[in-house]
Amino acid sequence: MSEAHQVCERDSDRTLAIVAHALFLAGIPTAHLAAIGAVIIAYVQRDAVRGTIWESHFEAVITTFWTALVIFLVAIPLCFVLVGIPILIGLGIWVLYRAIRGLVHAAQDRPY
Repeated sequence: MSEAHQVCERDSDRTLAIVAHALFLAGIPTAHLAAIGAVIIAYVQRDAVRGTIWESHFEAVITTFWTALVIFLVAIPLCFVLVGIPILIGLGIWVLYRAIRGLVHAAQDRPY
């Protein structure tokens, strides 16, 4: 494989990692609909980037999505007894942190 081809692949993987993390950020005010797009990108790209620094980014997107979904589904009924509200606030901060961290690391060509 030529060096130019490897650089092109790296750039497209980097771009997709940035897009996936950005979709997570965009999903926060849109009821996480954009996060579904991010996790689809991550699942599609996961095998193509195996063994590279970008694998950690796509695994982070997948992990964040499923963890957030489970915590969200548990916290919603707990809102009726007011325990779920701080859980949802904490979840929002955690997802925000993970998405921003991913964006920063992807922009700097660093693993998640």
